[in-house]
Amino acid sequence: MKIKDIVNRDLVTLTNCEHEPIHIPGSIQPHGFLLGITLDWKIDFCTPNISDFLDVAFDQILGEKFDIVFGIKAQKELHDYIHDSKVPLVFPLEITLIDKNFQVTIHKSNSIYILEAEPQSAGKEQLANIYAQTIQFVSDMNNTRTLKDLCALVAEGTREITGYDRVMIYRFDADYNGEIYAESRREDLEPFLGLHYPHTDIPKQARELYMKNQIRLIADIGYEPVPIFTIDDEPDKNLDLSLSVLRSTSPIHVEYLKNMGVGATLTISLIHHNRLWGLIACHHYSPKNISPEIRLAAKLQGQFITSQIDLRQSNDEYEIARKTSRALERLTALDLPLVHESFKIICDHPELLKLCNAAGVSISIGNKMYKNGFTPSDEKIKKIISAIDASEYTRTFSTHKLSDFVPGLDGYEDVSGIIYHSLGNSNTIIWYKPETVAEISWAGDPEKAIIIDSKGLHPRNSFNLWKQIIKNQSSIWLHPEINAAASYAHALHNQIIMLLLSEEEEKYRSLNEVLKETNSELENINWISTHDLQEPLRKIQFITSKVLSDTNEIPSVSIIDSLQRVTKSANRMQNLLVDILKYTRIKHTKESVQKVSLNYIFEETLQEMKEIIIENKAVFECESLPEVHAIPFLMKQLFSNILHNSLKYASLDRLPVITITSSKEAEINEYSNKVYCHWVKFSDNGIGFEQEYAESIFKIFTRLHTLEKYDGSGVGLALCKKIMQTCNGNIRAEGKLNKGTEITIYFPCDPLDSLS
Repeated sequence: MKIKDIVNRDLVTLTNCEHEPIHIPGSIQPHGFLLGITLDWKIDFCTPNISDFLDVAFDQILGEKFDIVFGIKAQKELHDYIHDSKVPLVFPLEITLIDKNFQVTIHKSNSIYILEAEPQSAGKEQLANIYAQTIQFVSDMNNTRTLKDLCALVAEGTREITGYDRVMIYRFDADYNGEIYAESRREDLEPFLGLHYPHTDIPKQARELYMKNQIRLIADIGYEPVPIFTIDDEPDKNLDLSLSVLRSTSPIHVEYLKNMGVGATLTISLIHHNRLWGLIACHHYSPKNISPEIRLAAKLQGQFITSQIDLRQSNDEYEIARKTSRALERLTALDLPLVHESFKIICDHPELLKLCNAAGVSISIGNKMYKNGFTPSDEKIKKIISAIDASEYTRTFSTHKLSDFVPGLDGYEDVSGIIYHSLGNSNTIIWYKPETVAEISWAGDPEKAIIIDSKGLHPRNSFNLWKQIIKNQSSIWLHPEINAAASYAHALHNQIIMLLLSEEEEKYRSLNEVLKETNSELENINWISTHDLQEPLRKIQFITSKVLSDTNEIPSVSIIDSLQRVTKSANRMQNLLVDILKYTRIKHTKESVQKVSLNYIFEETLQEMKEIIIENKAVFECESLPEVHAIPFLMKQLFSNILHNSLKYASLDRLPVITITSSKEAEINEYSNKVYCHWVKFSDNGIGFEQEYAESIFKIFTRLHTLEKYDGSGVGLALCKKIMQTCNGNIRAEGKLNKGTEITIYFPCDPLDSLS
């Protein structure tokens, strides 16, 4: 049987260090041994240092069944621990292997169970001390109010439980740069509290492992890695040690810790809202190992922090939230008139700045700019608005470093931080914070986190205090400030809407007065045109008729021709006035909608048109028509106008044939996008028209032909459209030149919809 080690010997360079595969080092730390066991209990991986703990050799047990090497009883205990135990696997299993007591942790990696064993060490007395310390810690925790106080207490408590020389609470910012937020240390050690570390000190792949495996121990920085061996039965065989307790450490990280003078470390992940919030970093300046029980007790300290972050941050922000809420209440309680001057009143109110602890505020409404406090110039404000509108942050936006988003403002001293809210229609409100010059103390130059020389890649070896001056940024906007600004921006938006509605209402009120006056004048004109003009027309018709019929004196041919033309014009004018009167009657009709049989309407219309039908030799083909909800006399007028139109525009090449069809099926009219339950179609074989005129033929006084060719007032189809609008229906026309016309009328489903 051939065996091999799986040590990862890939060279780490400056270009790939961000992707160093630290989860598959192929080796472990030597304070325990590792076995990789298949699902059928065959030993597939083993570290050679097993012989330091047991009287067996790794190359002799590889490929053997677990029970052959360690006994059936040990295998059953492991099986029960994995499958049957109600206790989570985070608690180590105490087990005897070949007459020696161990504490083992087990986890599954793909199809392999990874067993890591360490000699049993903790006694009952030590466990009792851990329990007592934890109880005392919980009692002390209740006496802390702020998150910083709690973190300081956790640092002290963790140091008491673990005995490390230095315990730090390491908090990440949004970019994963770290800050020593709290610290407990040996008195002779220099303090690290307040120091900052660049994100490169803990690269992305390390942070990902901290999310998966929340406790990490290095017992001796100077350890010699122990390789993992396996049976060489397939290419690229490996073992994912992401969840391993004994996993060997990246050589770069080991060198980093050596440069700091550290001899041993314990790191506990602090995870909040599924994000790595920080770490509990424990340093010892000589080798140090602690038992699994102490590790878990230290891990519990970390959970005390993460469970309290929201609460403690709430306590920290409570006073700010209380002040902003009071300012918001006072602002929203203002009784403001619905005029543009109200925005000046708002902007000048001191509570608007207190709302989010801003130094200045600007409100841009239309072409007017209202400002209060320390604000940029109008030109800079317009540039800020344009830059934000052009980006993805079009409604609401906040930053404490505006220079990252709006370039070229010629200095950001008075406008480093903003809260921006769009109020619609290019209206905005912006709160401002000035620049706050900050001094950050780094543990070494953050730009020199990784160094490359002739010997390869190395972490920095200088941790001397390095100060950085931060400019062009303000203090950070807190959540209560951002929330209060959002709430008031919403209220201000409503104020603008109310103002616009008030202005529109006033405008419509004025327009309505003008409309009433205009309608009154139109009514007078309409009355004159349809009544008062009838009398002179009748006189004209009477006089011309009398002259033409007078037998005492025969007028000349030219006089007769002139009189006939006058009579014809007077008759045409009288017909026009009658049609206008009909059109007006539709608008002012007081008759109610009722159920109407269109079959009856059609028969009545044919009877009235009997003479003109015979004269034109017209043929009518009609299906059974539905009953609809409409006004009877209007339906009669509608049918009469449509049928007269078909006869008027009949083709000279063929006898007129008019077909009337109908349907009771619901239909969505593509023109009006309404649902109609009945339609009736009138199809003729007349001269038709070009489809581009399908809409215009329904406009009053619109004609497609000259009076010399076809007489008429140009009101007929407009009258039809007005009738269908009165019924809340619709009408449309389709024409084909020299082939005919189709006019379709639509009736609504609901009788109530027939009320106009």
